[in-house]
Amino acid sequence: MTDWNGLATPRRYWSVLAIWLAITMAVLDASIANVALPAIARDLHAAAAESIWVVNAYQLAIVVALLPLAALGEILEYRRIFQAGLVLFVLASIGCTFAHTLPELTIARAAQGFGAAGVMSVNGALVRFTYPQSQLGRGVGLNALVVSVASVLGPTIASAILAVGSWQWLFAVNVPIGVAAWLLGRTTLPESPRQDRKLDWIAAALNVATFGLIIAGVDLFTRGGNLLGLAIAAAGIASGVVLVRRSLSQPKPLAPVDLMRSKLFSLTVATSVASFAAQMLAFVALPFYFQATLHRSQVETGLLITPWPLGVGIAAPIAGRLADRFPAAILGGIGLAVLAVGLGLMAILPADASNFAIGWRMALCGVGFGFFQAPNNRTMLSAAPIERTGAAGGMLATARLTGQTIGATLTAILFRMSGEGAVSALAAGAAFAAVASVVSFSRLTDKRS
Repeated sequence: MTDWNGLATPRRYWSVLAIWLAITMAVLDASIANVALPAIARDLHAAAAESIWVVNAYQLAIVVALLPLAALGEILEYRRIFQAGLVLFVLASIGCTFAHTLPELTIARAAQGFGAAGVMSVNGALVRFTYPQSQLGRGVGLNALVVSVASVLGPTIASAILAVGSWQWLFAVNVPIGVAAWLLGRTTLPESPRQDRKLDWIAAALNVATFGLIIAGVDLFTRGGNLLGLAIAAAGIASGVVLVRRSLSQPKPLAPVDLMRSKLFSLTVATSVASFAAQMLAFVALPFYFQATLHRSQVETGLLITPWPLGVGIAAPIAGRLADRFPAAILGGIGLAVLAVGLGLMAILPADASNFAIGWRMALCGVGFGFFQAPNNRTMLSAAPIERTGAAGGMLATARLTGQTIGATLTAILFRMSGEGAVSALAAGAAFAAVASVVSFSRLTDKRS
């Protein structure tokens, strides 16, 4: 039986391997299908606009299910939700592989998203119970490294698979990896205490309506600019208000407003949202920036993006170790300041910039982001009481996806408003990172930071 001091070795290593395999698949599949959309649309005889739902269905399912599944993890045990999510993810991947129509593929992708939410909603909690408190920063740093590298390398991995096979292989490769993660997790994932309460199904429904309507409405507005999108988003905001009011009177609500009462926790969430918005502003804009503004080929674009994940890979484990000894407010603030400088330098590059000039700026961005993410995630998990680790982990994933959604939406708006949309997006990313840095440093006023 595990305790709050983490798992003994070597079980700890097998546990984190199972977590890493699962989270890598879940994060990769958020971006890996983008590259194959033209081929999918062509093979399934679908319009390009309709094929977007292959991506949207996955993302939407994850966002609406994160907090309910995190709450269910507190009730039933985190490893059970994780393992169930893996099973659903693998079965849905098989469904994606053998889909013959766009509706079939879209439904399978939505199911895959719910499976991924099972993994993402509790992986932070599992990491907290896997590592001893003195090494939590190290564990969170390595977990952040896996998430960051997987999210950045998704398009590259997709291109490599498509170079030797059809788009169906993008989903088929999940099956052996998912089975391996499930088998590893059966005997190695940590146990966690269960809570004697029932899932608030009304709150779960309000949570689905809140995130689902807001994301769908904003997406509709940015694509067509019509008032229907704003009306749908407004309905989502209204659902959110009802959800918060319902949660205020509950001791352990599904929407963790009890945790948000903590200044440290709420500032950490705000920092995370702003930083991931900055990251997504850059990731969406950079391919257009490299090819249209800096006149690089597709192959060169892929290579020039690589220094970012390499920078994360170097900085995240170091920052994770430092987070066990120094305040996350300082480490995160420094990292975000570096990210802001890197994005600002990218935005003012001359059109004839050399690959070296581009590469070191991208590496600077990666180092800054990697230096921020691990300490921030550690703070979000450790700032919550041990019995609310699931809610904190669910909020961690929700903050990341919320920030990425904001960043992608703002990029779309900037591209519509300006002929220099990529440059504007990079400048906006620098501004978001700078604001997040200030918010991070402001946590120094809280003794627990």
